[in-house]
Amino acid sequence: MKKVIPFVFTLAVLVMPCAVFAQQETMTVNTVSTTETAGTITEFSPDTIVIRSETSSSPTHYSYTKSTTYVDETGAPVSIETVQSGLPVTVYYTLEGDRMVANKVVVRKTTTTTENPGIEKKQTTTTTTTESK
Repeated sequence: MKKVIPFVFTLAVLVMPCAVFAQQETMTVNTVSTTETAGTITEFSPDTIVIRSETSSSPTHYSYTKSTTYVDETGAPVSIETVQSGLPVTVYYTLEGDRMVANKVVVRKTTTTTENPGIEKKQTTTTTTTESK
């Protein structure tokens, strides 16, 4: 019995520092996922951008902040004053609680056509001659 007590005491002394280190706090890092949506701006108000997506029929509301950046397709900054309804955009956003907050808005080029590309335009000229006697 006398040999067991020093052994238990020695074992307790060796295990004690491990228990102290095991009680350290652990920190969880939240992973932020950025998602993108392409569509057309249907409404642009002082705190919300409403986009009609190319893949969804219902409009989606995004909040934006002072840190939201506005750029063109090349990455050059675009003035917020140029962002308006009817522009095609891609919105990069993160979820913050139940809100979708726009981090970056890429304004895409608008393309306009003057003719319908699916219709072929043909022009026919008819010439008639009459002889008089």
